[in-house]
Amino acid sequence: MAQAAAAPHPRATPGQPCVFKLVLLGSSSVGKSSLALRYVKNDFKSTLPTVGCAFFTKVVEFGAASLKFEIWDTAGQEKYHSVCHLYFRGANAALLVYDITSKDSFCMAQQWLKDLEKEFQPGEVVVMLVGNKTDLGEEREVMFEEGKEFAESKGLLFMETSARLNHQVTEVFSAVARELLQREERKKDQTQQRDARLALNERPAGQAKCCAH
Repeated sequence: MAQAAAAPHPRATPGQPCVFKLVLLGSSSVGKSSLALRYVKNDFKSTLPTVGCAFFTKVVEFGAASLKFEIWDTAGQEKYHSVCHLYFRGANAALLVYDITSKDSFCMAQQWLKDLEKEFQPGEVVVMLVGNKTDLGEEREVMFEEGKEFAESKGLLFMETSARLNHQVTEVFSAVARELLQREERKKDQTQQRDARLALNERPAGQAKCCAH
């Protein structure tokens, strides 16, 4: 993957949630806006195609930890494809959404992944592949196993949803949130360990060092 500017470190102050940027990517009419609307407002309605980008926010609580999602819903029409990369730069997470009744949308989700790979280092962002519209199962063109196998081959999270029926919508965002918080904890632990090593190395020259037992 091409070198890109590092994603901004989530902003957090004592008592305030970490802020993570999440982008929704995929073809037009796969249900990106419907997923965001269902998750943020628990509402569903047929929406017109997004023009440019829509923006949502939601605070998620996980026990003592909390985070704030800044959700960027990008337009799926081909005419906007060339500028959408401007929206997902600096993202911490991405949902690659396709319509299970459209093989073409599944292929386009794979293209969006390639676009992400041009902007980020491997593992730099949390990416989940989402097969939407399970309520239209009789029209299915993409099997569950096909989506799952592709996600596993690329190291992505995977889930199928129905924004219309509110099926696993919250679970998708919660899984991404948990992964983001776990990564932050690992970063914090690594930073503390590094600081501890630096502190040991910066002892005054005459100070005695403990012997290993």
